[in-house]
Amino acid sequence: MNWRVQVAVHTPAHAALGDLLSYVAPAAVPAGTLVRVPLGRREVLGVAWQSQPMGEADAAMELKPVGAALDALAPLGEAWRDLVAFAARYYQRSLGEIALSALPPQLRDLSSVQLTRRLKRQGGPVADTPEADAAAGALPVSPEQADALQRIAAEPGPFLLFGSTGSGKTEVYLQAVATLLARAPEAQALVMVPEINLTPQLEARFRERFEARFGAGAVVSLHSGMTNPQRLASWLAAHAGTARIVLGTRMAVFASMPGLALIVVDEEHDPSYKQQEGARYSARDLAVWRGRREGAKVILGSATPSLESWHQSRPAEPGDPGGRYLRLAMPSRIGAGALPAVRLVDMRLQPSKTVLSGVLLDAIGQRIARGEQSMVFLNRRGYAPVLACGDCDWKSECPHCSAYRVFHKIDRTLRCHHCGFTERVPRACPACGNPDIAPVGRGTEQLEEHLGTLFAAVTRPDGSPVRIARIDADSTKKQGALAAQLAAVHAGEVDVLVGTQMIAKGHDFRRITLVAAVNPDGALFSSDFRAPERLFSLLMQSAGRAGRDAAYLAAQGSTAEMWLQTHHTDHALFAALRRHDYPAFAAGELAQRSAAQMPPFAFQALLRADARTQAAAQAFLQAASAAAEALEGGAQVVRYPAVPLTIQRVANVERAQMLLESHSRAALQRLLAQWQPVLHALRRTPEGKGVIRWLIDVDPQQI
Repeated sequence: MNWRVQVAVHTPAHAALGDLLSYVAPAAVPAGTLVRVPLGRREVLGVAWQSQPMGEADAAMELKPVGAALDALAPLGEAWRDLVAFAARYYQRSLGEIALSALPPQLRDLSSVQLTRRLKRQGGPVADTPEADAAAGALPVSPEQADALQRIAAEPGPFLLFGSTGSGKTEVYLQAVATLLARAPEAQALVMVPEINLTPQLEARFRERFEARFGAGAVVSLHSGMTNPQRLASWLAAHAGTARIVLGTRMAVFASMPGLALIVVDEEHDPSYKQQEGARYSARDLAVWRGRREGAKVILGSATPSLESWHQSRPAEPGDPGGRYLRLAMPSRIGAGALPAVRLVDMRLQPSKTVLSGVLLDAIGQRIARGEQSMVFLNRRGYAPVLACGDCDWKSECPHCSAYRVFHKIDRTLRCHHCGFTERVPRACPACGNPDIAPVGRGTEQLEEHLGTLFAAVTRPDGSPVRIARIDADSTKKQGALAAQLAAVHAGEVDVLVGTQMIAKGHDFRRITLVAAVNPDGALFSSDFRAPERLFSLLMQSAGRAGRDAAYLAAQGSTAEMWLQTHHTDHALFAALRRHDYPAFAAGELAQRSAAQMPPFAFQALLRADARTQAAAQAFLQAASAAAEALEGGAQVVRYPAVPLTIQRVANVERAQMLLESHSRAALQRLLAQWQPVLHALRRTPEGKGVIRWLIDVDPQQI
């Protein structure tokens, strides 16, 4: 008897082929088995989803046969398949796209024989060392940490661990993982961080704590910065259960972990957890869903939680049953002094074109004289955001995007940060020939140069010159560059550290006693309603880099400070920041969002169209909006007019978007599900002519 096998394969996003393709096999193929199947003229990797005997009705179908099955690998479990199916359904993507994107790329190229050899090299399960103490290496905990750990052990969660910077959240993660792994020999834990550069330091702490007990292969990393063989080895170890702890970025939420019992999402507020290309999923939200499906506990940790998570952790009140999360508060710092004093510098009182105020420079100079470190934060890389001619108003626009190319002085280039188009800086204005073209605005390169000039005559306590370093996406391109620069900061080989938001997140700098934000005002009046939330979070995280070692501060006779240069010293955001009062800030923001019926009090999705012309993109969106009117539940979803994106042209492609909003998540999901075939059909009408691609972004983080 032949069997009809339904297989998930990675089909083109707009092929409209359906979620599962049918193939024929001489025997049933267990669900979750990786198989090779023909697709067009290629043979591709797929995941067998279900098998059923072929009946008379199927006999007339000309189905292609299933190729080799990679049966040396245990099938992907039902819980993993449920996660993939939910993600595909909720985020409006094909099942095969989510499933195959979740697998390591190298797996697609291995034959059954090659995979068998690889698995033999991988080794067997890691044996627990019974004589090793489960609490080995654990640090003493504060009453706040002890209470959090007790409640995590006793209650189902999910938990929002609301701990100030330096409060010891990582130690809570470590001890929660240790307790869990000691309880069950097959248990696994998934620990997620928002960015790749935070993985090595966390991995070092977990290896130090757990390798003595579980062996060298018990802790693995999983992120896009690894080589394909490294990713495959980590994924196989997690899938086999030999890796007890998986550390990773957002992609790790799809790791196959048959013994998953705990998920930690560190810095859960970070927008990096939302994928911005392809399948636009939120790893944080999927982690919560996965924990509920698999019975795993979930800990979301942050000093500045997302407003969605904060709202979900609100306590019950009369008339309000409260949120689904349990809030655990840890307001005190461990081994650190008080939170930094926040000092505002009113730039309206400074001379025109002042970059760094005199009082701030004096404060940095005092730190240098005492041998302490300072951090100066500017969230704009490059030397200057634009190069301009004063005679004819020429500016360094990108010919392919509706944006300016950034001037990078270090290699004398103009570089578009959107499409990557790069040219050498012209000797004169291309429009009028004026040789006097000049940078406008400032980036981290210029700030580094400016500080070098200002402190050129200053010496350190040992008489050596001041050492200034810059950490941003440009200075850390080479392999190992970031690790080397961070090591230099930790070793005290840097006096002033200049950087973008890369240096504001998660790093444990023990000698930094001053942090300064040079120009934070841009986000105060942004059209993006999430901009104030992100700014507050970024500034709080930045402030948290200062004064993390109370013993060092006492020995130096110093205090930790956060300096803000602003033209809006009376803004409510800065008032809350001075008090380090996240709850007050969150209450104000949530009140505004409630009044405006914005998330988390409403649910949103974006339909985006990329086309050759802006008119074609908007025509497609308008036709899509008209078609949605006739769909069931269309009246429950508000569709706003189509508009160009803020940067409407990138790489010669025009971009437009339409916002959808509803008070009911279910109503929005019903409409989106019905809309998919309509949008596919619309591509083949005159309104779809000129449209290159379209996509749906559910719960968008950038509007």
